[in-house]
Amino acid sequence: QVQLVESGGGLVQAGGPLRLSCAASGRTFIGYGMGWFRQAPGKEREFVASINWNGATTVYTDAVRGRFTISRDNAKNTVHLQMNSLKSEDTAVYYCAAAATRFPPRRQYECAYWGQGTQVTVSS
Repeated sequence: QVQLVESGGGLVQAGGPLRLSCAASGRTFIGYGMGWFRQAPGKEREFVASINWNGATTVYTDAVRGRFTISRDNAKNTVHLQMNSLKSEDTAVYYCAAAATRFPPRRQYECAYWGQGTQVTVSS
């Protein structure tokens, strides 16, 4: 089992930055690809970004590429999502997820563990 706890969400003005963190506990963190997904009101949960087990490979959805950066610190069992140039359409609950493999997940069914989510609200 892996437990995931997100933090860092909040209210930010459009154009501003925000950094999300996900702390993992339980089984060996280093063995999992990690990802961030988000769900806006009235919409389905969607992929945002992911990273493989050693941080060498990252994947982004087109809507955030160039603005968001995913990273991980295996020594501290954490994964981060640095979000810059935020837009109102980035408003959502952001979820951290651990993949069932070492590869960066892009689909929800590839993720074995989920956090509870953290709210990000971008005001225009």
